[in-house]
Amino acid sequence: MVNKCFRLFFVCCLSLSSALTGRAGPQHDKSKDDQDIAALRKQVQALEEGQQQILKELRELKKLLEAQPVGVAAGASPVATLNVRGEPFKGDPAARIAIVEYSDFECTFCGKYSREIYPQIVERYVKTGKLRYYFRDLPLPIHPNALPAAIAARCAGDQGKFWEMHDSLFANQSALSQKDFADRAAALGLDRKRFSECLSSAKYAEAIRKVAAGARQMGIDGTPAFAIGAVRADGEVITVNQVALGVDSFEAFKAILDEVFSTTPAK
Repeated sequence: MVNKCFRLFFVCCLSLSSALTGRAGPQHDKSKDDQDIAALRKQVQALEEGQQQILKELRELKKLLEAQPVGVAAGASPVATLNVRGEPFKGDPAARIAIVEYSDFECTFCGKYSREIYPQIVERYVKTGKLRYYFRDLPLPIHPNALPAAIAARCAGDQGKFWEMHDSLFANQSALSQKDFADRAAALGLDRKRFSECLSSAKYAEAIRKVAAGARQMGIDGTPAFAIGAVRADGEVITVNQVALGVDSFEAFKAILDEVFSTTPAK
């Protein structure tokens, strides 16, 4: 794909060069030349922008491929234990298995997961009472809008609309400016003054950074990533025995969950 973009870019550059140097005779229509040149310049600019986006996504994909998925068989030492006391989640409090998603609101792979795979997990596992679902922020340094978006979601959570803001942010990842956050808050019926004050104070920035540091300690430095494990009897701690990185289909995720359910004893 990248090579194709380079070839198109080269062709457009040649066309632009020809248009600039190949004018012929006194009868030539200069205004038409100028229009053609302007159009070619726009094409070159669009190709450059597309090339940069492709390279950016390839860098993200490389990080995911270089990360090694971690899995622990039943009876082995856990990957980690996560304290989730007081954290919001979707699902039945009595569910014995939990997923903790680590994600980035500007990550294209996270957006694809959120729109295509996550709804199926909610329908088949969360709504049926089999699974608790937690969301933790892991804004990557290459995404400048990821941390502000994460703060916006947490500020919406102060008014009971975290998941609604979560869905809205992933539904349109190209709209992540301060104005976009305010527009979303209005659409969700939030108290706009309270939301704006929370957002401008960066109230949750430090907490989000601590979560990101904890993820890195587990070897998670790409998104989306998923820590999966058993919920302790008191509901406050998850014993993680699987970490999945960059799952790209519901079927792949289902296979992981089936293994976890089969190796986790009933309460």
